[in-house]
Amino acid sequence: MLEYSMFERLPFRSQAEIIAKDGTVLAQRKHNKWVVTLYAVNNSFVELWTGEDIQVYSIFKRSANALAVLEPYVEEVDVQDVWGGSV
Repeated sequence: MLEYSMFERLPFRSQAEIIAKDGTVLAQRKHNKWVVTLYAVNNSFVELWTGEDIQVYSIFKRSANALAVLEPYVEEVDVQDVWGGSV
């Protein structure tokens, strides 16, 4: 995986190709008028911010605290889906 500074400098198409090839969707949330999708990519977290007419990828530095990255998504996780409805 590219380091933070290298990924941020890539054209959007190249960022999208990396996410499509190596990324796994972890969660999704809404923030104002944005839909934010969190991906795991080679031991890093990447968010895709999708607005009405724009999409932007943002990668977290590897030193970012995983719990802090995941915290905004906690309310969107359906525990029933995770545990097969047996909770």
